[in-house]
Amino acid sequence: MSQSVRRSLHEQSRPRAPRAADRVAPSGRSHLVAIHDHLRQELVQIREAVEAVAAGAADAAAARSVINDLTMRQNYWSLGAFCAGYCRVLGIHHTIEDERMFADLRRADDGLGPVLDRLSEEHEVIAALLTDLDDAVVALVADPAALPGVRQAVDRLAEALLSHLTYEEEELVEPIERLGLLI
Repeated sequence: MSQSVRRSLHEQSRPRAPRAADRVAPSGRSHLVAIHDHLRQELVQIREAVEAVAAGAADAAAARSVINDLTMRQNYWSLGAFCAGYCRVLGIHHTIEDERMFADLRRADDGLGPVLDRLSEEHEVIAALLTDLDDAVVALVADPAALPGVRQAVDRLAEALLSHLTYEEEELVEPIERLGLLI
């Protein structure tokens, strides 16, 4: 993982949300967590597709097709620039967060600003890792010896995405529920 990715996802440097006196215990029925769980499951499917190629049960083009058929796939980013390799649901999810949910949270609780800024930065890091994964799979189509690069790209994505999702849940589920915000 590059130094900038490590720095962007360094867990000890992540800001923490202030804890409100009227803190609400999360209900466990968070829509945000349900979306994140779906993204986690699709990450498992990506790993399974890569391992099918490694075992000779599928070729690289078939694995890329599996990845492309997941709900995570290419999207137009909020600035309108096309991000090749970015996943649709993850892209839409992050765009909704950046443009709507984070703005609503910031208006309702300005103490969340540093956390929301950090999460937006991490969205950019994850978008780059998804592009790297797509590039690695394209390389695998051309050269079966590129499989280790695909595994590394999946591992980098998994490390970053799983850490990001956990951080976001830890910091935002409670304020979302306390403030009665819908996402």
